[in-house]
Amino acid sequence: MTHPNPAGRILSPPLHALLVDEILPGLKLDPAPFLAGFADLLRRFTPRNTALLAERARLQSEIDAWWSAQNGVAPSTADHETFVREIGYLEPAPAPFQIDTANVDPEIATTAGPQLVVPLSNARYALNAANARWGSLYDALYGTDALGSPPPAGPHNTARGSVVIARAKAFLDEAAPLASLSHTDATGYRVEHGRLVATRGEGTRAGVCALGPAAQFVGYKGDPAAPSAVLLKHHGLHLELVLDRTHPIGATDPAGLADVIVEAALTTIMDLEDSVAAVDAEDKCQVYRNWLGLMRGDLTDTFQKGDHTLTRTLAHDREYTAPDGTPLSLPGRSLMFVRNVGHLMTTPAVRIDGQDAYEGQVDAVMTALIATHDLAAHRNSRTGSIYIVKPKMHGPHEAAFANDLFDAVEDLLNLPRHTLKIGLMDEERRTSLNLAACVHALRHRIVFINTGFLDRTGDEMHTAMRAGPMIRKEAMRAAPWFRAYEDNNVDVGLAAGFAGRAQIGKGMWAAPDRMADMIATKVGHPKAGANAAWVPSPTAATLHALHYHMVDVAAVQTGLAAAGPRAQLSDLLTAPLATGHNWTPEDIAQELENNCQGILGYVVRWIDQGVGCSKVPDIHDVGLMEDRATLRISSQHIANWLLHGVITRAEVDAALNRTAAIVDRQNAGDPAYRPLGPDSPARAAARALIFEGVTQPSGYTEPLLHAARRALKDSC
Repeated sequence: MTHPNPAGRILSPPLHALLVDEILPGLKLDPAPFLAGFADLLRRFTPRNTALLAERARLQSEIDAWWSAQNGVAPSTADHETFVREIGYLEPAPAPFQIDTANVDPEIATTAGPQLVVPLSNARYALNAANARWGSLYDALYGTDALGSPPPAGPHNTARGSVVIARAKAFLDEAAPLASLSHTDATGYRVEHGRLVATRGEGTRAGVCALGPAAQFVGYKGDPAAPSAVLLKHHGLHLELVLDRTHPIGATDPAGLADVIVEAALTTIMDLEDSVAAVDAEDKCQVYRNWLGLMRGDLTDTFQKGDHTLTRTLAHDREYTAPDGTPLSLPGRSLMFVRNVGHLMTTPAVRIDGQDAYEGQVDAVMTALIATHDLAAHRNSRTGSIYIVKPKMHGPHEAAFANDLFDAVEDLLNLPRHTLKIGLMDEERRTSLNLAACVHALRHRIVFINTGFLDRTGDEMHTAMRAGPMIRKEAMRAAPWFRAYEDNNVDVGLAAGFAGRAQIGKGMWAAPDRMADMIATKVGHPKAGANAAWVPSPTAATLHALHYHMVDVAAVQTGLAAAGPRAQLSDLLTAPLATGHNWTPEDIAQELENNCQGILGYVVRWIDQGVGCSKVPDIHDVGLMEDRATLRISSQHIANWLLHGVITRAEVDAALNRTAAIVDRQNAGDPAYRPLGPDSPARAAARALIFEGVTQPSGYTEPLLHAARRALKDSC
């Protein structure tokens, strides 16, 4: 159906059609008063949004002037603290308080586990992530390098399969041990009088062994004497033993164990921000339509895989019989957040009084409106909440602005106060320094705080851009500010009562093909007190779930809370400057080429193909998940070295020339790829990100990327 768009209508024609034809039907909202209320909301919040951005610019100008006046001499921590307090960058901390967010689903409040982040522009990826609540441990171990070697090509390798089974059963012995029997030696499982027992040998009574006290038996499928599945629970996470002696694997297993299914991605962030290239009304409609399908439960995607045409839909809930014989149903899908954009950008999808509307305000209204489809059905939130992640906010006044905006959206949609929950991304320096005050401003609706190393590093560099040259990127994780930043996020969350009520999250594992390394290192996140951490794929979620069986996060948080705060303000204020560096020309060239190659490899897909997140080979051909956060840090790093004379413009252009050839080679098999020649729009955008990086607001990449992508779309 087509709809006229008379003067005064705020929505672009495609967005208006989506609203009237697809979103509003079934909701108790009349289009005319809704649109009038939408327009009124934008008019009320636009001036305040503009003022907050002006305050960002004022503070950065003051900081630039202060650093320039130091003339390369590092100030004392006391002088630095005095300065940032005087200009209002560092604000007084609130008195001790506790958040009181209500109606929070257990996947967020009480259960620790992996969290996926996925671009909402891609329906297939979104469905895959939503369905990643449960994953096959056998497949994850067999199909990755998790066992220390890459998966073999060709038909099933029985030797590798045996190693997979042995590893999975060793995990069962750790997480859900039998009282006096290894799962390796079990020859069968059955349910007797509401208890799970395993048998040894031919199943004589002497060989019966009950489940040990470390885990709970919570359900089964099929005949209790010969169940087709057994459901266990440990540290709040479920494990399903799939029993099928007719299955190719189960037929060779003494107990008929065909697979171990682990509860994996408890939550997923459906992303409209850093992993998405949405620059116009058409793009915004695509992501809103996919969110609508997820909230209504009817999203599907049909795609070709080899010679087969496949259609993906949302998984159904999982049905079991409880030990007492009553029905038991568990969610089949990951609990979904939606990540809106920040306060900076505007969108042509909505215009108010002749100007593009602030995109963050539009997202707040549209994503909340769409999510009301779930409130009656409880397909996503069983407690009647809508979960929205808000990124890239600078300090408590911007957090308070988001809270007031959410109040207004609830009023517009006739929702009870604090139906809209907020996840606060702790990824900007001003927010880190004022984190307790930010949480306090959101204390009635906050459900997570999450660290984001890449964006946080980008802002760290941009804020102190004029202080001097920054250390190399790989050294950032060893800098004093980084450890203090990670510790402070946990310290503040625990002090504010997040334990048992909200998530304290950690950032992304960026190398999806390196699962052995992830298994070895990402256990550090739950050990640090995080009850959620980001992973790049459903398979990674399945493997990362093992860490939450290894670590009792609730116990870790109790211990950390008792020990008290660890982070020091002095460390948070220490800029990562390369004072007295002794880099060789080879060191500098290596850093520059690594940055240039990453920028080009990401930007060429963003500009030419509208791909906001993908696995991009680095300069060593290692696939890394790249999004705008990785682009921000790379472009800001080069801009900083340029500003301080570590490198020259000519050297940057030479490095771009060399690495463009590498990126062209790496993408040679992509029929949609356009080489990075001298006239490439993507190459021009990459140069702009570098050479204009010092003047970009907070070092963000969105303004330049959006302009370049829009220009390319308009020219086609």
